[in-house]
Amino acid sequence: MRTRNILLFSGAMFVSAVAGSLVGPRPALAVAREIIELQHDVTLILQGQKDMQNQMTQDHTVQKTLIEQSSDTVLKLNATMNGLQKSVQDVQANAGTRLDTMSTQVQGLSDNLEEIKSRIGKLNQQLVDLQNTVQAIDARLAGGAPSAPGATGPTGALNPPKFEAAAPSGPLPSADTLYSNGLRDITSGKYDLANSEFQDYLKYYADTDLASNAQFYLGEIAYSQKQYDRAVNEYDKVLTNYPKSFKLAPARLKKGMSLIELNQKSAGVRELREVVKRYPGTEEERRARAKLKDLGVAVSATR
Repeated sequence: MRTRNILLFSGAMFVSAVAGSLVGPRPALAVAREIIELQHDVTLILQGQKDMQNQMTQDHTVQKTLIEQSSDTVLKLNATMNGLQKSVQDVQANAGTRLDTMSTQVQGLSDNLEEIKSRIGKLNQQLVDLQNTVQAIDARLAGGAPSAPGATGPTGALNPPKFEAAAPSGPLPSADTLYSNGLRDITSGKYDLANSEFQDYLKYYADTDLASNAQFYLGEIAYSQKQYDRAVNEYDKVLTNYPKSFKLAPARLKKGMSLIELNQKSAGVRELREVVKRYPGTEEERRARAKLKDLGVAVSATR
């Protein structure tokens, strides 16, 4: 449109110049020179217009390129943000499972320590008994006191003290071995093997002090494998069969959490409230309170 106006203006000027030359007395040479100059000016104007159009085209191309680059950058940023958001969601989803696994491992290590203490106590007692026996023998030798029946042989010589021989274990491991193996395997994530070892422990050594621990760890294995129905059953056996076990608090806590995983929220909340009520000041109480807070329910039931 602008070029058209310029051409019209130039044509008008050209017609005016011709008309002026026809009307006025100016020489033909002067008129021709003015026409040439006018044509030159028109050419310059057209060239300027063309240069301006080329510059605008280049600027438009550059702007388009910048816009496309910006769009690509925004898309990449969106993709990165989506990836970060997914990673955060995955971490949040796995945080609970990791915490439970770490709790199981810590409990296993704690039980290992308790077992070592128990063994040290038994060894100390055996050493004391052996020392008493040696002292009694020394006293008899030194004082010539009559020996107890069976202490001397037919010739009067002192026989060594008799100890009861341990029953041959055969293919069955001892209670300590089974329990230690189970703890080792559960802390290293070998749940199937640990489950078999703790079941054997309960089968052959159900009357020992650590039987309730073995029963508790069967629940922990089921919970770690997300078999929450079986976990509830195993934890229930701890609560029912071992009323004096020091695993009562963690068993009730994990039973409540298992019920919640089974979408039995009301029953799970009841168990968690029982933990808060029965075991104040314990780690289990703290975890029960935190879980109730996450569920958005009160710690105590309202009447």
